[in-house]
Amino acid sequence: MRIETDFAESALDMALKGGAESAEIFIKSRAGVSAESKGGAPESVKSSEDLAYAIRVFAGGGTGLSYSTRKEDAAEVVRAAIESARHTYKDAASAEAGLPEGPFEYTEIDIYDSEAAQLDSKLVFEKAREVELGATSADPRIKNIRSATASFSVSEALIMNTKGVAGSYSATSASAQVMAVAEEGADTQMGWDFQNSSYLAGVNFAEVGRKAAGRALELLGAGRTTPSKAMIVIEAPIMAELLEVLSSMLSAEAVQKGKSLLAGKLGQKIISPMLNIIDDGLMARRPGSRPFDDEGVAVSRKALVKNGVLQGYMHNSKTAAKDKIKSTGNGVRPSIMAFPGVGPLNIYLENASSQPVSKNSLFSQAGNGVYITNAMGMHTINPISGEFSIGISGLLIEGGKAGRPVKEMVVSGNVLDLFASIVALGDDFRFYGEAGSSSALAGPVDISA
Repeated sequence: MRIETDFAESALDMALKGGAESAEIFIKSRAGVSAESKGGAPESVKSSEDLAYAIRVFAGGGTGLSYSTRKEDAAEVVRAAIESARHTYKDAASAEAGLPEGPFEYTEIDIYDSEAAQLDSKLVFEKAREVELGATSADPRIKNIRSATASFSVSEALIMNTKGVAGSYSATSASAQVMAVAEEGADTQMGWDFQNSSYLAGVNFAEVGRKAAGRALELLGAGRTTPSKAMIVIEAPIMAELLEVLSSMLSAEAVQKGKSLLAGKLGQKIISPMLNIIDDGLMARRPGSRPFDDEGVAVSRKALVKNGVLQGYMHNSKTAAKDKIKSTGNGVRPSIMAFPGVGPLNIYLENASSQPVSKNSLFSQAGNGVYITNAMGMHTINPISGEFSIGISGLLIEGGKAGRPVKEMVVSGNVLDLFASIVALGDDFRFYGEAGSSSALAGPVDISA
């Protein structure tokens, strides 16, 4: 990134000469190719390429940010950022935090795959076709496939500020997803699956299709059941979604704004003592990994929750300054045009006290209950109260075994109580995006039907 380095140094020099007390430039480029297979033929093959940069400055007690996709606009971007800092709301917390002071020692991470970086449009379609074939070959009752897609991308990031921070990295990503539709008589059910990795070899494209088909097929013939208070086995992708909800409560930004159920709970037991919650930005071959966050702070592996006890929150520079501690390296920008917020990198549930067990063992321990394979309404979980009421479907667990499919149920409760009631984790750990989990046995919970 030699050109970007020269450009970055020039932009920072312009900012200081223009009246900024300190300045930062963040540059992100990305190129990608994706394909969708339909009936074994290309439904679409798309390529994209973009580069954008943002300049953040501190001037006159304020903070300003401006951005562009054109390098020739740098002087105007710098001027706009300084103007914004001088004439917008003076955020005392941001001013006190300022920019991170470097230099940092960054860890080299294995997140670049030369095969994925080729962005081969023929290969990406072949992988999309593998996804589709994995689903259609699973069973004759798979009648339709929606969005059997594969994608590869390569990205570069560079950050530099006037306080000694300077770093860059390159990363790749490969992913696959599909929605399979199963039909039997008048009954129609859908199943979804997704995988991603920094490496092409880290994604089993055919397996994505097979798993999606399996989820659709197992729900065919689903009926109603009776209300109960019972144990539940929560499938891994749904546990990952629940962990994403909980991760938003672990943000120091949410805590400081009074928008987290976990405010004031440091050092307290908040979930089951058999669980750790880890955020690790240094994992090899994970798309969420990187040597530094979006402010240039070195990332690390950290236990946010250990043996069920809350150890700490995720911080960026601003929230860390407010709590008079160091940033945890969780400064994340939702987009190039936004100030850094707080977010996880690779957050996952870890078994703290026992070995993971098979899915059948989870069913056996449950005795009677429900195996939840689909959930709707996760976004409605209240991050302040933790209360939830979500629609579910899945399989009845009867006599320690998975039985008939059931639908149109609602499970309700409190998200912390749910995590506190987990008594076992399965051996099917996987990441789904930025969150990873195994299937879990929890409860008993209230189930209405």
